[in-house]
Amino acid sequence: MAGNGDSTKAILFALGANFAIAAAKGTAAFFTGSSAMLAETVHSLADCGNQGLLLLGLKQAKQAPSADHPLGYGRAIYFWSFLVAVMLFTVGGMFSLYEGIHKLQAPATEGGSSLWWAVAVLSFAIIAEGISMRVCLQEVNKSRGHRGVWRWFRESRQAELVVIFGEDLAALLGLVFALVAVVATMVTGNPLWDAIGTIGIGALLIIVAVFVAIEIKAMLIGQSVDPERQRQIRQFLDGRPEIIRVISVITMQLGNEAMVSVQAQMREERDVRALVAQINTIERAMKQAFPEVRWSFFEPDVRPGI
Repeated sequence: MAGNGDSTKAILFALGANFAIAAAKGTAAFFTGSSAMLAETVHSLADCGNQGLLLLGLKQAKQAPSADHPLGYGRAIYFWSFLVAVMLFTVGGMFSLYEGIHKLQAPATEGGSSLWWAVAVLSFAIIAEGISMRVCLQEVNKSRGHRGVWRWFRESRQAELVVIFGEDLAALLGLVFALVAVVATMVTGNPLWDAIGTIGIGALLIIVAVFVAIEIKAMLIGQSVDPERQRQIRQFLDGRPEIIRVISVITMQLGNEAMVSVQAQMREERDVRALVAQINTIERAMKQAFPEVRWSFFEPDVRPGI
């Protein structure tokens, strides 16, 4: 499981890239009048705000536990990540659909020279977004192990990294849509392609936002740790010499930290002090092997029928 530092690096890198891209696309949209370019400008600005919310969420998640929140504030990042998904749906997707439909109903003629400039700006933006996507994928690869990207997306518990991945993917594909729309308009002289491209961008953003929201919602209402990590924890407990049989393991992901509850049959069943010492030894070893485990609750049990 990657730590906060890795996610923060990806967020900051995406923030800088999106701010530069928004400035470039906004300039092109002003001079060309392209609705696809305007939609992409709004999308990039929304991404900048979204990344600011993710940074705020990471900061809040680091707050120490309190009487009202004894398990800490780690799940705060889920709230802000879900809010980002909502903004991606509304500010990005719905606005793009509105612009595309409006352009479809009242298409405007755009100049050839300005469209060439738009092509240049979009090409720059695709390169910049591609670099941002590469950095994000580097962080994803650190946590996904042997799993495919889609499986990682469905199983990951790093809300902020899931959001950044979704945003970068939508941004990169959206830029390609915009470039194709502008080039098609230049070749055919028909501004209808610009409207179609804008609608395509809106549909893409909405689809990505829905998938991201589904994953974040699962974390928000309470979700176990990454299935691969849970398997490793269970394997660790099964291999402990102090334990005869692991009865159950319940885990809960709390931001970048986790809680583990264990019910197990112990070898020591008579000496209470020795039993407590064994449990403490297991918990220390588990937290050392799995640094994200901050809280552990251990319930010793006996053989059935005793």
